[in-house]
Amino acid sequence: MLAAIAACVIFLGAYVLIATEKWATRTAAALGGAALVLALGISDAEAAFFSEETGVDWNVVFLLLGMMIIVSVMRETGVFEYLAIWAAKRARGRPFTLMVLLILITATASALLDNVTTVLLIAPVTILLCQRLALPVVPYLLAEVFASNIGGTATLVGDPPNIIIASRGGLSFNDFLLHLAPVVVVLIAVLIGLCRWRFADAFRSDEKRVAEILALNEREAIQDHRLLVQSLVVLGLVLAAFVLSPVLGYEPSVVALLGAGLLIAVTRVTTETALQDVEWGTLAFFMGLFIMVGGLVESGVLDALANSVADFASGNLLAFTGVLLWGSGLLSGIVDNIPYVASMSPVAAGIVGPDGEPQVLWWALALGADLGGNATLIGASANVVVAGIAARNGTPIGFWQFTRHGLVIAGATLAVSTLYVWLRYFALAA
Repeated sequence: MLAAIAACVIFLGAYVLIATEKWATRTAAALGGAALVLALGISDAEAAFFSEETGVDWNVVFLLLGMMIIVSVMRETGVFEYLAIWAAKRARGRPFTLMVLLILITATASALLDNVTTVLLIAPVTILLCQRLALPVVPYLLAEVFASNIGGTATLVGDPPNIIIASRGGLSFNDFLLHLAPVVVVLIAVLIGLCRWRFADAFRSDEKRVAEILALNEREAIQDHRLLVQSLVVLGLVLAAFVLSPVLGYEPSVVALLGAGLLIAVTRVTTETALQDVEWGTLAFFMGLFIMVGGLVESGVLDALANSVADFASGNLLAFTGVLLWGSGLLSGIVDNIPYVASMSPVAAGIVGPDGEPQVLWWALALGADLGGNATLIGASANVVVAGIAARNGTPIGFWQFTRHGLVIAGATLAVSTLYVWLRYFALAA
């Protein structure tokens, strides 16, 4: 009991520091909380560094590291400037059209790859694009991260929690596509409408800047054609390996590190250049956060919460589905959705049973965890990655700046998802 109380106090204390942003950076708060968890014996080295259930998710950390290195090398080619000019010209410089284009690209790429890889590739382009057009950077980055979490919901590989759910539920890539892709299409349309309302002040263009960028030749932005070809070949191999990872037997983190190593080996880029854009603070933040959440798991706090949800709605499948969807959305906004799903999936598996029914619970868990991750800055991995990139480029995203928009997006998409689940699995299935 004392361990559970201490774990809660430490996590809530760190959360307050992260939310207020007055006394410590996000990284310092997370690492400080992790240090207290270890110092008080709530967790130990074995649980924090080697356990799949309660420790640092090294697959996430090394996936990020590998992709950050690849992006850092690609930056040297000028390809991001090329893409920024291309996108601006396709949108004819119109700010809202540009945001819609970026949302659609991000959502589609997140479904095919994963949302973290997508924002690592798209965010640098967006920052350059906004600078070129004298547009505020933060609204466009927020729209993209929301789109990445929604788009990633559609497939098994799109969001890390989906991989955990697929493993526990014995679900295939096609299962996710069949059950979740239809509602994701609707949710993207909802997101576009909400962005038009929430970011209305971001759609004022500078006609002079627009004329200047429309006059540019995007091909002139490419600074090193040989490095570009090498980078695109390696990136193509990495993305293909992501899609084929179930067949190849390699974890995405291994694929990303192999790609980063290969790119450094075959190019003339120095190691120092390859590492210069790695967001070390973001990686350290994830490590601290995982250890703190691991303390909540070790002390039984998350299991107690999960079981209380199950007990609350036992005997009524519709009620339990709704509680699971909204409860997952709420908790995934407070803790990162990866450890939350890792803790909740055994509870759902016990209710679903060995015959795989009722399968609706897996879709409620996936929708709640993936969409609820949009609620706060630390709700999903993609959120933290974008915040790190924004801070590095001089346009930091505040916790409450993110949350006041994220709560609206998460609430609206969860409401639409609730209607979808009720119609498809209860009203029309009866």
